[in-house]
Order: sequence, then structure tokens, then C-alpha cells
Amino acid sequence: MTLTRRIVLLAAPALLLAAPRGQAQGFPARPLRIVVPYSPGGVSDITARLIAEPMSAALGQPVTVENRPGADGIIGTDAVAKSPPDGHMLGLTSVGHAVNAALYRLPFDTVRDFTFLSMTTRTPLVLCAAPSFPASTPAELVSHAKSLPAGRITFAGSAGVVRLAPVLFAQQTGIELTYVPYRGSTHAHPDLIAGRVNIMFDTVPAALPHIQGGSLKALATTGATRAPQLPNIPTLSEFLPGFEASTWGMLFGPAGLPPPVTTRLVAEIHAALRRPEILARHQTLGAEVVTTTPEQSRDFVEAEMAKWGAAARAAGITQQNAG
Repeated sequence: MTLTRRIVLLAAPALLLAAPRGQAQGFPARPLRIVVPYSPGGVSDITARLIAEPMSAALGQPVTVENRPGADGIIGTDAVAKSPPDGHMLGLTSVGHAVNAALYRLPFDTVRDFTFLSMTTRTPLVLCAAPSFPASTPAELVSHAKSLPAGRITFAGSAGVVRLAPVLFAQQTGIELTYVPYRGSTHAHPDLIAGRVNIMFDTVPAALPHIQGGSLKALATTGATRAPQLPNIPTLSEFLPGFEASTWGMLFGPAGLPPPVTTRLVAEIHAALRRPEILARHQTLGAEVVTTTPEQSRDFVEAEMAKWGAAARAAGITQQNAG
């Protein structure tokens, strides 16, 4: 059983929800902010906005969402790291938080400078290609790549796990892929559809309209189980046991949050995420709602850092200055 699945199964929401909500005396004393270190419109941003209203009602203070994009999420995350540890400024980050530790020299420590509160979502990737691409399964892709000169197969990528998932796949299958950088999915899709770049590990929500419309085909998804939106598409773990690469959301605050404040925040975060309308909205986004304890959240981040750090090092990717 993978670490991610263990986290979901072992989370103890009933204990957290039963915590006395009045024990964080004096908190909150003023409005709260949730910093999303990305542009509006992504899953992290949508999640933050969905939970802000029920959290505000429960806490008795306004909860606002502030987008601080830049440097692959580093700018907004750094603002949270350097905020007062009183629970009034939180952040909602993604898998990029763990991946950035492998790619950049950061102005903060990825683990020590934060109090991790709870995961929020998990969204699988989908390995996709143009309909004209010769391979239609992971096995056919590997066979096709091995029949060509090394590096002939190209993959589109931008930042984070979309960049490193193909690296991990290549390492585990013994093939060589060539990275073609793009600013994001929307910039890569025209070349992918036209066959000018061969494959991409994209998020399911971003690629799904093209797959449903027939301009892209799905070879596999990367979650622990098949994606509900693509139930007939196998997971890569069916071909490579243990392979998992997903985007995810994580709510956190600066290091040193008082335990009563942490307990109160986790209880309200979990209560908000379990609201039926919020669960349903995430389902339409192709995202699974996941809640974890602070300890499980920290363990998960450390495991993701280890996985993607090893993939980056094996590929010869060296850290660069952020920004």
C-alpha cells in the first residue's frame, strides 16, 4: 500500500473534529488570509475559495484568499513562512512545494519553516499523446522508444510534477526522453495535438476536454487507482507497480503555530472540506478530497521531497536560483 493511500486510511478526522473549538483562546483575533502562491483558476485557488466561506462562518472572522503567484509558487510560500506564527496567515500550496526543493535554492526550508495542517486534494496526471502517435499503451510507448535512437521521444513539461513525472517514468522503464519546456499546459497543448512534441504527463482536468474531444488520447493515468473521469484507462501502476505521481493540495502556516491554534484550524479545515457541495465541486474538477493530520501531512511532504529529489538527481537536474 502506498504512503498516500495509508495517509487517507489512517487519518483520524473524528478525533480532530471532536477537539474543543474554544481551546484556542483569543484566536482568531482578526481576519484570516489564505495565500495561494499561484494564479487564479487552478485547483489550489478554487479549493481555497470554496473553504473560505464555511471557515469564516465557523471562526467568526472573515477569511479571504490572496493570490501571490511567481517563481513557481515560491514567492507566496515565502510570505507565509515569514508571517507571524499566530494562525492569521495560511497558505495553500501544491506538489510544487516538494518538487521545488529539488529544482531551486530556496529562501526557506521546505519542512522546518512551516506548520503543515492538512492535505486538501489529490489529482492524478494522465499520460497523453496525439491520436497519430504510434503507441497507445505504456508498454507500446516503451517498446517504441527503445526502437528509436535514444532521446528521440520528446515530452512537454512546465514546472513541478508535470516536469518530473516523465523523468521518473523514463528512469523506471530504462528509456530516454527529451524534455521540451513550456510555460504551462495551455501553451503545450497545440504542439502536443499536432504531434510536434510526442507525449505529456498533464493533469486530468487540463487534458480531459481534449481527450473527450478526440484531439488527444490517454495512455494511462498516474493515481493509485483509476481516475473516475477515465475509468477505462489503466493506471501506470498496472504497468509499473508502485508508480504514482499526482498533484495535491496542502494547507499550512508558518513554523511555530501554537498547538491549540493548529487544532482549531485543522478541525475547521476538515469540516469545510467534507461539506457535500465542496466534495461535489472537487469531483467535477477531477480532484479527490483528502484530509490528513498535521503529522501525516509533514510525513507526506517529506516522502514527496525524497521521491522527486531522487528523480531530479538521477536525471542530472541541478538546483538553480529561484525567481
